[in-house]
Amino acid sequence: MTGAQRDLRIEGDKAHPANAGRLCEGADALTAMAELDGRLLHPLIEGRQASWDKAIAQVARRLAAVQARHGPGSVALHVGGGLLTEDYYVANKLMKGFLGSAHIHAPWRGAIGGVQRAAYGEDVMPAALEDIDRADIILIVDPASLLGHPLLLERVRDARATRGTRLVMLGADEGIEADLQLPVRGGSVARLLAGWLLHIIDSGLIDTDFVAAHVTLPDRFRERLAPGHDLWSVARACGIEPGEVRDFYDAMGPVDRLVTMFGETAGADVAAAAINVHLLTGRIGRPGASPFALPSGSNGMGAREVSCHVDELAAHGDFAEPMRASVARFWGARQLAERPGLEDDALLDAMRDGHVRALWSIGADDGAADWLRAARAVVPLSIRSTDRVEEAEEDWTILLPSAAWIEKDGTVTGLDRLVSRQRRVFDLPGEARPDWWMLTRVAQAMGWGDAFHYEQPADIYREHGRLTAYRNDCRRLLNLRRHAPISNPAYAELTPWRWGEVPFDGGRFATSDGRARLLPIAGQAEAAIP
Repeated sequence: MTGAQRDLRIEGDKAHPANAGRLCEGADALTAMAELDGRLLHPLIEGRQASWDKAIAQVARRLAAVQARHGPGSVALHVGGGLLTEDYYVANKLMKGFLGSAHIHAPWRGAIGGVQRAAYGEDVMPAALEDIDRADIILIVDPASLLGHPLLLERVRDARATRGTRLVMLGADEGIEADLQLPVRGGSVARLLAGWLLHIIDSGLIDTDFVAAHVTLPDRFRERLAPGHDLWSVARACGIEPGEVRDFYDAMGPVDRLVTMFGETAGADVAAAAINVHLLTGRIGRPGASPFALPSGSNGMGAREVSCHVDELAAHGDFAEPMRASVARFWGARQLAERPGLEDDALLDAMRDGHVRALWSIGADDGAADWLRAARAVVPLSIRSTDRVEEAEEDWTILLPSAAWIEKDGTVTGLDRLVSRQRRVFDLPGEARPDWWMLTRVAQAMGWGDAFHYEQPADIYREHGRLTAYRNDCRRLLNLRRHAPISNPAYAELTPWRWGEVPFDGGRFATSDGRARLLPIAGQAEAAIP
């Protein structure tokens, strides 16, 4: 590095199981990060440059003042993408365990996590990338989401070309060549899948042994499903011919190894119907047979692991006892959040009403620009951790210079539970610091140094691992016990590994009775998912 110039060439890691050395457009974004022009390199308080000591003291003092006057629910957090799991962990701990608030706006989160919790008892994506290579048919019910994962799409195409895997796609032509494509009308995919469910039931295609032993059905499921889901009604709703619907049912019926791919853009009803299909037919918990949920947001899975969102407490745990007692004890929490928090428009309304008086925003999130602008306009205290100097022109109370992606050091989690090390390429420029570091320093300044003693990312990773294992009765699949005692050198050399083995192998689910839940029919899924 010379002056403001840093030379960078990106090459894929051919040994990495997620991409085998392939690179997507994100590589260009990483290369652009080498430039230091436009970087925020110093803390700013009310637009004026300040030292880190002064900035940390100001954040701590002002947050404490807001809490003392307005209570623990008066502070909110916005978390964007592009953060490491260690960043999300410290942010979640500080908010829920010490500031006492679960108000976390995470717009990348989407609905799939809630659908999976409702069906499986835990937000666990059951598929692995290798299932694409083992499937006989890959059903793409949400092409738009798959296009957002170009390396995954390339893997799907390779499976079709080299193994002869059949590719079935629902929706308009998105430039994805398929063996069978149904040009269903927009917004009708859930209706088609619900009709397929009815066909599965009426044609005797249910895996009766699996369902009897491992799945709980809602009362009168078939009777409630039947109206409007016969062959002709489904064809009319989808804008296709009945014969095309029948061809789809016939093509999918006898297949043992089926992978169904869906994403956030399709919505909760589609996710629920796809999961129902796999549960009714027993095509889950086996290689090459699984619903395959596509997340949105960079390292969104890492945030979901630590539960850095409104409706879980930590490590896939809820707000009920005894989970609250366990987390409070483990963290040494001063004031643990008692219930799920607010997000999206509901959180904005709480800010406008004066119930939420402070907002801390971390992580890049261009899609939330309008939301953040509205929030800044109504909260007296706004704190932003960012690497962009242009945000100094916006009306933030305090700006803190954070590390860019190529300067981050920690772990990320892939969509299929694959944990990988993110290693720093360049030293931190100017006074830029990791997000976990500034969160830790503020916690220490507020008097909670005994609980926030982190000096390096490995300290946080170990604690996260211990928490997932703490009083875990083995019902929760997320259990990183094997890495809880990891040494600093071992963490530095950590190679990719996947937690959860083959989720739900043998029909064991994370619900209270060990049985999966068949979700309500299309149109009712949203109301039933917590």
